[in-house]
Parts: sequence; C-alpha cells; structure tokens
Amino acid sequence: MVVTIIGLGLIGGSLAISLKEKGLATHCIGVDLSAENRQKALALHLVDEASADLAAAVRRADLVVVAVPMDAMLTVLPQVLDVVDRQVVIDVGSTKSMLLARVADHPQRGRFVAVHPMAGTEFSGPEAAVAELFDDKTLVICDADQSDADAVTQVEALFRLLNMRLEYLDAAAHDLHTAYVSHISHITSFALALTVLKKEKEEQQIFALASGGFASTVRLAKSSPDMWVPIFRQNRVNVLDVLDEHIKQLQHLRQLIHAEDFAAVYQQIEQANLIGKILK
Repeated sequence: MVVTIIGLGLIGGSLAISLKEKGLATHCIGVDLSAENRQKALALHLVDEASADLAAAVRRADLVVVAVPMDAMLTVLPQVLDVVDRQVVIDVGSTKSMLLARVADHPQRGRFVAVHPMAGTEFSGPEAAVAELFDDKTLVICDADQSDADAVTQVEALFRLLNMRLEYLDAAAHDLHTAYVSHISHITSFALALTVLKKEKEEQQIFALASGGFASTVRLAKSSPDMWVPIFRQNRVNVLDVLDEHIKQLQHLRQLIHAEDFAAVYQQIEQANLIGKILK
C-alpha cells in the first residue's frame, strides 16, 4: 500500500513509522510545505520520499492521511478530496464538527473517514515522531455512516493492526467529550505554567524546586500554539463550557480553603480520587 501523509509532525510522522514497521505501507510519501520538515523526515527515515506537490502525491496513494493543524485542515482536506477517486482519506484532527461541515457536500465525501487517534505528546515536528505512539490507545471514528462502507472497513482493519481500540461517535459528541478529557488538560497546563512564571521570578528556583508532580502537571504547557490555538478556535463553545466548570471548581476549593473548612476540602479530594477507579 502506498501511503501519502500530509503534515510531517508528531502524529503524521509517528503514523508513518507505525505503518512501515507493521508492513502496512510499502512506500510512504511525505508532503509538507516546509522544506525543512521534508528534509528532516527524509533524514529520520520517516518517509521514503518527500514532496511539496500535494495533488501528485495524493494521486499516487492508496491511503491519504491529512495531519496538518486544524485551521489548515479546513483548506487542505477539500483540496485532497478534489483529487481522489478510489483512495481512502483520513484526517487525524482533534476537532470534527467544523471540518465535517466543510466537506459535507463534497462529491468524494464517501472516500473520507474522520478519525481521531487519542495519542500524542507535548512535542512537535518530525523529530517528535515515535514508534508505538498508538499502541493500546483509542481511535475515535466519527460519523462513520457518512463514509463509504469499504473505506470504513479498511480504516478499521488498519488501526486494529496498529493495536488500537475503536470507538464510534458523531462529530458533536466527539467535540464535547474531547473538550472535557483533552482540551481542558492543555488549558489547565498553560494556565499553571503562566501562574508559576508570573509568581516565581527566579528561573533557577523553578528548576530546583519543581517536583515530579509539578513537572507532570505542566508538561502539556510545552505544546505548540500552532496546533492548539486552532483547536480552541474550532471547539470554542465546548472549550468555554468546560472552562467555566473548571473555574467553578477552583473557586469552590478556594472558598473552602479561605474559610478554613479543611474537612470539606478533604471530602472534595476524596471525591476527586474517584477518577482513579476510571483511569487505572
């Protein structure tokens, strides 16, 4: 199978590694507007060849993966569908409603399967690509009934071979749930990093005193704004909803601590501990 991957960052690059290691891609073409990214992807052996010619690379492919930031996705995905005939096309984006609305009436909509691999790190670029990023993770397939049955079947088989669990949601439900389990984590991490940078002026003190707990909580603050600002923009309503609830919870804890009601704080922490029964 010839695979064309458009966008040679963490997800696109990691997928290229996985498909090649599993023997699912006989030839991998990387497409990226950045000459530097194309060169890095070749040097790292993520792809077999690299190109800036999107249309030509799509025509040669059996599978096309669109792995660009979400704002660019709104332009790139229709361009890809303009070229395809038999190919299967997937995106790997973190929001779906706006994207699926953009291509809803496209003549080749059936060849497109909207997926979201729930996997990633705080790093970006071709050098961030890692093997087994998707192993034992969840793949969300959105609005599968809008895609051709053979395209969905091929995508299901492909990601099962990458050892991923499959979940099915409509676009609206996907965007709501990812706001609660993914997008809010990044906002919280960005806010915590800004708080510490504002209050702690000595960089060396941050480095010396930051514990493992702080490091793990603020890890996502290293994530790229090029990736996350478009996600927040496209999922704005759901992000605001979860952010309002998060602020409400923070305010409640502040009120309890201000009132020195530490018995109630204890109860709140016990309640929060219930998440451990879900995330084992």
